[in-house]
Amino acid sequence: MIPPKSMSFVGKGDFVKIGLEFRRHFIELAGLRPEHRVLDVGCGIGRMAIPLTEYLSPAGGYWGFDIVRQGTDWCSARITPKFPNFHFQHSDVYNKHYNPDGQVRACDYRFPFEDDFFDFIFLTSVFTHMVPADLENYLREIARVLKPGGKCLITFLLHNEESAGLIRAGKSDLDFVHEMDGYFTTKPADPEAAIAYDEQAALQFFERCGLAVEPPVRYGSWCGRNKFLSYQDIVVAGKPRAA
Repeated sequence: MIPPKSMSFVGKGDFVKIGLEFRRHFIELAGLRPEHRVLDVGCGIGRMAIPLTEYLSPAGGYWGFDIVRQGTDWCSARITPKFPNFHFQHSDVYNKHYNPDGQVRACDYRFPFEDDFFDFIFLTSVFTHMVPADLENYLREIARVLKPGGKCLITFLLHNEESAGLIRAGKSDLDFVHEMDGYFTTKPADPEAAIAYDEQAALQFFERCGLAVEPPVRYGSWCGRNKFLSYQDIVVAGKPRAA
């Protein structure tokens, strides 16, 4: 149950290996359990969903949405018939790089779910393509639909003293030398192709949106680090329980 390479738009790397890697991160870093309700924001063409079919129980459930219709159509046709607790839908959200004809701005988009619905939410390589106003709205929506005590795991490209030094030294895969209004990009003419955020500014987004970051940040190899957990940087945060 793997999509043909000709249909994949989720980047380079081993499709199966990366999915299994992140399933492990979800369990070990964020406490994912088989009975949880899970939201995959930017579900692509099932790279994270497929390994979760072997972990989530019938008591749990998976919901994913993406702005690229071919991905959600493939998942609905190939995954849902075998795993009816896995749900996929297309969200027609504008993105200059991935969905230039989208009808809804990401800064205005309301996730199509009730408040306090999910135990766990994850975004892999989504905020690496979103400008600040869009990112902040998504974080507010994550806080809204996450249950109190629930967790989220989100990957970033974080600009800090170490990564900036590696970029200057030519060690990084991504050359974030263009500083925009609140973020860095590799392509000023198409900024959403790749976006990095100042680390402290990114962590403050969580606080403003009602989510508590759970240290440490797990740094990635994207900028040429020798010690890393994954390719992108990983942030885990929780929604505080009511006092």
